[in-house]
Amino acid sequence: MSPALTARDAGARELMDDPDADARKLARTYGRFGLVNALVSRPGTLYRRDIRPRAARAGRLRILDVGAGGGDLCRMLAWRLRGDRLDAEITALDADERAIRWASAHDRGAGVRYRRALTTDLVAAGDTYDIVVSNHVLHHLDDAELHTVLSDSLRLTAPDGLVSHNDIARSVTARALFAAVTWPISRTLLADSFIREDGLISIRRSYTVAELASIVPAGWTVRAGVPARLELRWEGGRAGA
Repeated sequence: MSPALTARDAGARELMDDPDADARKLARTYGRFGLVNALVSRPGTLYRRDIRPRAARAGRLRILDVGAGGGDLCRMLAWRLRGDRLDAEITALDADERAIRWASAHDRGAGVRYRRALTTDLVAAGDTYDIVVSNHVLHHLDDAELHTVLSDSLRLTAPDGLVSHNDIARSVTARALFAAVTWPISRTLLADSFIREDGLISIRRSYTVAELASIVPAGWTVRAGVPARLELRWEGGRAGA
């Protein structure tokens, strides 16, 4: 691994996290998340492996997306479930008012519930969900915030539920792949957005599988995935809150 990626760069700051970030670029970034995440995050795997089977068994699911950003994952899940004639109540949670405002304005009939709050607020309210997910959130957190989100995730999940936090796995390969894939569209589809620059910063901030496995509490499983992915997972019946 190159020296720049040997250790997690927790001090690096993504441009879109700046409260004074350009509003036009921020909106365009939210609007392009769906395309980028479809290529990088492979959310269809989460749906086929975990969400659809549970929805078929349960009849109706309550799903929480932590740090939902522009809400693209929530909308995709809503449309896929509807297409399979399955039912779910989906909540997109984000602490950033800008994200919630944009996402709620672009729901496009998905019927997602958009909420500006922290996971601790939902715990205090006594909320529970069958499935708690996140995508590209873990690398934004410092150590204390990570443990709060993990603790809250367990408190928010039903005893037989599932938590699946997905993120980038830091590596030279991850950086090279992201740079190569985004370069040809950097001046077209990704123009006037923060996606390319912030994506490269995100990789510097991200964990390796070994790093994450060494700091999470007992009961959590860290899985490696492709391309350059990791999943931090908890399943009811295998761990306690």
